[in-house]
Amino acid sequence: MFGESAKPLVEAYDLAMLDLDGVVYIGEKAVPGAPQHLARARELGVHLAFITNNASRPPEAVVEKLAGIGVAASVADVVTSAQAAARVLVEEYGPGAAVAVLGARGLEDALRAVGLEPVPIGAERAVAMVSGYGPDVVWRDVMRAAMRVRDGLPWVASNADLSLPTANGPAPGHGVMVDLLERYAGVEAVVAGKPRRPLLDETVRRVGGEHPLMVGDRLDTDIEGAHEAEVDSLLVLTGVTGLGDLVAATPRLRPTYLAADLGGLFTPHVAPVSEGGGTWRSGDWRATTTAGRLEVAGQGGADDWWRAVAAAAWEHLDRTGEAVSVEGLAAPRTDADEVDGSLAP
Repeated sequence: MFGESAKPLVEAYDLAMLDLDGVVYIGEKAVPGAPQHLARARELGVHLAFITNNASRPPEAVVEKLAGIGVAASVADVVTSAQAAARVLVEEYGPGAAVAVLGARGLEDALRAVGLEPVPIGAERAVAMVSGYGPDVVWRDVMRAAMRVRDGLPWVASNADLSLPTANGPAPGHGVMVDLLERYAGVEAVVAGKPRRPLLDETVRRVGGEHPLMVGDRLDTDIEGAHEAEVDSLLVLTGVTGLGDLVAATPRLRPTYLAADLGGLFTPHVAPVSEGGGTWRSGDWRATTTAGRLEVAGQGGADDWWRAVAAAAWEHLDRTGEAVSVEGLAAPRTDADEVDGSLAP
């Protein structure tokens, strides 16, 4: 069900590819403990890469936001889906090619950085189109882009996320527009961001590392993206994944490792053990599925609780095709919960 590492993950992997929202920060605040954990990992020699599906912000803006929450980073440490999309395009069409842009400044900057020429949507010399989230994109450009894709212009989308986090909660993301264009044009976009592998491949190429580890909080982008790129993953529970999401995860969405927060980088990871009869043990916790319900007994840390629960739930899902009921279950509290109770999954 899980991978194992006899050594702490910071000793087993030399590159941590970190999702941002839900892993490093939530909104304008750091995830409790994240700046300290990341500083410690860097001191131990791990390369840190901060990756984002958001194509609208240039790396400089990401560095500035990280500095504001106490996380040191350079522009070279940040990799965006805009950069991944630019790499896909320059490898296909070569430097100097004109690419029509439907999005924000981050996309234009990424194209110029690899020698491509960003041009307006209507430019006839464009050999391809790239799209990404842009709060100021106007409807006439969306219509023109849709017609050009319909008429055969190749198209790379920075990401296909259906939602993006805002101060007022989740809002429609670039994936909504991708879906609209695909249905209108009858063409499927080439996607550069997670869960497709170009973004993770671009991260390894830029930041370096022989043994990369994807660290994320979302099953359907971070963890699925790690599977797509054939790298190991650590799921942290400081973001959007809650108990119901975890127990319903199919194999493609299951992480190699699981921890309550980034502290999981500094510990060995022992996989849960099956004791038969639907019971799985992790540390001193035992999780059992009985008549479609999940029950947990024991004591110990939050990481082992989550691992036992996930293993028992996944065995039940694989065997029956149904997600187990977790009604009435509550995870042990973590240090992050003590600082900010709103982070409890």
